[in-house]
Amino acid sequence: MDVVWRKSSRSGGITDNCVEVAHISETIAVRDSKDPNGPRLVFSASEWSTFVRDLKAGNLDPGRLS
Repeated sequence: MDVVWRKSSRSGGITDNCVEVAHISETIAVRDSKDPNGPRLVFSASEWSTFVRDLKAGNLDPGRLS
C-alpha cells in the first residue's frame, strides 16, 4: 500500500520542519518531516476528529491542559 503523507499548505519556507499526516487504513498517522523513518503517532479517526475540533476551537491552550 502506498502511503501519501501530507503537510499543511500553511507550512512553508526553506526548511522541512513540518508535521506530516497520512490516512492509513482506519487510522491517522502523524510524523515529523525531518525524520520520515522515525516514530509515528497513530490515532483512530474519532480521536483525530476530536483533536482537530478542539484545536480549531482553541481548547488546546497549554495553560488550560491538566
